[in-house]
Amino acid sequence: MRQPHHPEPDPPLPGQESVWNYPRPAIAEPTARHIRIVHKGLVLADTRAAWRTLETSHPPTYYIPQSDIAMAHLAPNPARSMCEWKGQASYWDVLIADERIAGAGWSYLSPTPPFAGIAGHIAFYAAPFDDVTVDGEQITPQPGGFYGGWITSREAGPFKGIPGSRFW
Repeated sequence: MRQPHHPEPDPPLPGQESVWNYPRPAIAEPTARHIRIVHKGLVLADTRAAWRTLETSHPPTYYIPQSDIAMAHLAPNPARSMCEWKGQASYWDVLIADERIAGAGWSYLSPTPPFAGIAGHIAFYAAPFDDVTVDGEQITPQPGGFYGGWITSREAGPFKGIPGSRFW
């Protein structure tokens, strides 16, 4: 039985995954989905070799290998944060044309052993960019601005980050 403060999961439609069936603690797994980020006409990232992290109530977060990112447009950011599952995150600024998007990406240089596959890969918040797609579908950023999940038609919610979801 769910605790009273948890919402009722949306019933998944055919072809969907319920984020309420994702595990806790979180996991990381490779994915062959086509991940693409374009901003101001520049392809910032394009890969079929990403990893995705899955955690109960969260849409997937995609970690892209640096070899599939236009790294000349990234600069280290001094910000750091701690994830209870993955360890210490380092942040990245994105510089395209005359725009600097501070803290738009993050990575784990030395993640905890269950997340070794994402070491050095970079995840990005989707909201600052013009075009962010998974398998050609424009994504919706995870609500709330703090988390970095990407919502497509393949995920059923509700998703952590909406008002009232702080203690999910």
